[in-house]
Amino acid sequence: MTSFEDISETAQDASDGQPAAVFPRVEIMKTRADFVNASKAPYQTSPSLTVQMRSRGDGDPKVRVGFTCSKKVGNAVARNRAKRRLREVARLDLPALAKAGHDYVLIGKKDATATRDFDAMRADFAKALGKLG
Repeated sequence: MTSFEDISETAQDASDGQPAAVFPRVEIMKTRADFVNASKAPYQTSPSLTVQMRSRGDGDPKVRVGFTCSKKVGNAVARNRAKRRLREVARLDLPALAKAGHDYVLIGKKDATATRDFDAMRADFAKALGKLG
């Protein structure tokens, strides 16, 4: 799978050789402790997803993001599809909307994340981040 860093390093503008888009560094959260810490932070729900945002306060400007879907979302196929959609929303919108030094966890919702119109899902994500501050 391609990471956010790989995308920003390989995206080249054909006209002058400069990067087409430079994104802030986004790391993927993988440890349970990171998700537990984020679960204690403020969150915002929307029709298609829930976003948790936690300020790390460690002075590190990196943005970290994690994705999760419970078994309520469905079987493994449905959960994986929902997480793929969440990853794509984060890839497209998080670099522009994220605050440096924060962790974000995107949580899929039953019967919504996998089936909602993608543009509406992106709008839900942007609105939720706007409400979080």
